[in-house]
Amino acid sequence: MDANILQQLVRDRAEKRAVALATRLTDGIQKLVYPSDTQEEKWLIEAASQVLASDRGAIVEGPGGEWFLNPFNPPLRLILVGAVHIAQPLSQMGRIAGYDVTVVDPRTSFASPERFPEMRLLTSWPDEAMAALAPDARTAIVTLTHDPKLDDAALAEALRSDVFYIGALGSTRTHAKRVERLTEAGFAEAEIARIHGPVGLDIGAANPGEIAVSIMAEITQVLRRGA
Repeated sequence: MDANILQQLVRDRAEKRAVALATRLTDGIQKLVYPSDTQEEKWLIEAASQVLASDRGAIVEGPGGEWFLNPFNPPLRLILVGAVHIAQPLSQMGRIAGYDVTVVDPRTSFASPERFPEMRLLTSWPDEAMAALAPDARTAIVTLTHDPKLDDAALAEALRSDVFYIGALGSTRTHAKRVERLTEAGFAEAEIARIHGPVGLDIGAANPGEIAVSIMAEITQVLRRGA
């Protein structure tokens, strides 16, 4: 790989910028392709966007022969609001699935290293935490506290961002009340519809571990297959 391309890949990684490395198989010519690049050929931008969306490399046919496109995406992130029982197995599952996990809860008796060993903890209020974390299109946010003072603030910030997944723990009745509060706060029906509530796939989960499985499965489904 050309040293200039490698250095640019390192910069892109540090700045959390998605890019695909395109290699023409006939002669080994390489270039970096960005989804927002308006100067590059349209077919190559579209192909790069597809491999970035799938997180999988692919061979595509183009002028002059076949190209191999290798995606380099920013890391996936999972932000859990509420250091409750479900957050313990869910944070571990998120890490195993390849996410950078952050647990947010101002209640230090819940958000403690003893309960979440080797996990990133933020004990600021959710709105402050979201401002610091700057969630993006590679981020999933799940609220778990059932406390509107914590959950609603995080959900409001999530709805203002382009995160790919928003989930909120609670029954259908709890979610209906949540929708009412967010509507009163000025969010439109289409915006609120982005929230998966009750959170998780309906697999009959009965304990924190099983609920965590259902949530992680739904996050994966949205990431890989779309909402």
